Amino acid sequence: MATFRKRGDAWRAEVSKRGVRRSGTFDTKAEAVAWATKVEAEILDGKILAVNTSRTLADALTRYRDEVSPGKGGARWEIIRLDKFIEELDFVGILVDRIQPEKVAQWRDARMTEVSAGTVNREMNLLSAVFERARREWRWCSANPVRDVRRPATPAPRDQRIDAVMVSTLLEVMSYAKWSPPENKIQRVALALLFAIETGMRAGEIVGLTSDRVFLDKRYLRLGKTKNGDARNVPLSSDAATILGLLLPTDGPVFGLSTASLDALFRKYRDKAKAACPALENVRFHDTRHEAVSRLAGKLDVLDLARMIGHRDIRSLMTYYNAHASDIATRLD
Repeated sequence: MATFRKRGDAWRAEVSKRGVRRSGTFDTKAEAVAWATKVEAEILDGKILAVNTSRTLADALTRYRDEVSPGKGGARWEIIRLDKFIEELDFVGILVDRIQPEKVAQWRDARMTEVSAGTVNREMNLLSAVFERARREWRWCSANPVRDVRRPATPAPRDQRIDAVMVSTLLEVMSYAKWSPPENKIQRVALALLFAIETGMRAGEIVGLTSDRVFLDKRYLRLGKTKNGDARNVPLSSDAATILGLLLPTDGPVFGLSTASLDALFRKYRDKAKAACPALENVRFHDTRHEAVSRLAGKLDVLDLARMIGHRDIRSLMTYYNAHASDIATRLD
């Protein structure tokens, strides 16, 4: 049977049933009663189980980092973020089954003063995944408190395009003339920029490309495990094939760049180019993916485009498709 207590202006509900104990704080008694009724029903349905564990959230984060994250495409980001959780979350020492939604909500509110809503959502997704693994497989907790915490409003996706003037300005600042062999690292960055716009490949996919995965005679390349966990083949336009021809053969990575050097050099020369082209102010290398999808949408049907870009869900293409109204208008006549 649930109990309810008024504390100041709030109501606290406590549920104890079948060895499961849960509590929560709410603005009104009606909210507290509704929550308690839902929890009791989930306990009776077996959705919330009693656990007997002395494991803390730090233990769960560490195990997830060591056992689960290494098998993911985004392992590097996850491991960095999990280490940060372990060092900075003020409730990592609490038993994982005793952590309440209000603790997560307090952390969310604090993070919202430091980073964007998009970053907070990604971090909440990761934290939720840790709780889910602890609940379903390790039986360290009986509920996922992140589920009961409101998410920040999802920000509108970026709609930044990279037009011909921007590309021309960047190439000029990088001292690169189409289609000459690269003489230094910054000219390799220039080629990576052009290649990204032709293929829609991510920066990590480009810098990780090796010659054994390039089949110029058949005009495609093969990517191994990508961000979504799948391998995919990427068809090559004539310009994309020309770029690879300038770089091959090679024993190491085709573009001879690391993710860090590509990012740092692109930002450095973008900043130099802003004086001549102020529109470059907020451009990021990843915006090449927006540009590629928007251009390719006029050449490929939606299924071929999704396969080339590597999206399982066709709706995800809308994140990157940013066609100008004037471009769409030309197809109406």
